[in-house]
Amino acid sequence: MAEEEKKEAQDQEGPKMPDKPLERLTIKELREIALKIPNVQGVHGMNKEELIALLKDYFGIKEEKKKDTASIRELKKKIKELKAKREEARAKGDKRMVTILRKRISRLKKKTRRLAA
Repeated sequence: MAEEEKKEAQDQEGPKMPDKPLERLTIKELREIALKIPNVQGVHGMNKEELIALLKDYFGIKEEKKKDTASIRELKKKIKELKAKREEARAKGDKRMVTILRKRISRLKKKTRRLAA
């Protein structure tokens, strides 16, 4: 009976910090931990990013902000615009501008890959 009381006391204290980083846990594991947090609702409706943010807030882990805030969609929109300009330059026969635009497109593609990773 003493073991059951200890187990109940641990459950009432709240969840413990897992051994692995939160990003490496599965969504099921994150939900199990989040369910133990008092006064939290809607755990089953949250996605992985929301659960990680909730747990980081609960455990007091500071969130590292990314330097580049440009989203992938914005970058891809810019790439499309540059591709259109490149085609115009090609039609005019401006090789120098085609090269410049090709390099800009390449840099933006690399940025999108970095943001996706």
